[in-house]
Amino acid sequence: MNDTIVLSSWEERFWAWLIDVLLMGILWSGILIVLRVDPSSFNGVFLLLALLFIYWTALEGYRGQSLGKMLLNIVVTGPIGEDIRFRDAAVEAFGKSFLLPVDCLIGWFAFSRSRQRLFNKISDTVVIKRTEHYR
Repeated sequence: MNDTIVLSSWEERFWAWLIDVLLMGILWSGILIVLRVDPSSFNGVFLLLALLFIYWTALEGYRGQSLGKMLLNIVVTGPIGEDIRFRDAAVEAFGKSFLLPVDCLIGWFAFSRSRQRLFNKISDTVVIKRTEHYR
């Protein structure tokens, strides 16, 4: 059995993020139509960010993977490959949902070796390539 943790690349994480945002964007546009909310209004933008936060917290807290991460075969874990808790997923998702530019910039410069965003570091999580051993 291979116990080596292989960190996911920034590129894999970006593509997983983009897939998630596109999927949630489709759902968001449908909700906006039903609720008759202007997408450029504060309420429209906040609804998208809140939807992303709930989505990432729920899926990554439950199984460590959003749909984008599932497609790219990567997973959010604790530092030694263990499952994360919903609280960890919520902290990690908060940065990704509401503070992404700051979250990524600080991560790229301060934690480049561990490939962690700021909120990955705060939540003590890493994103790794999925292997049979870890799921």
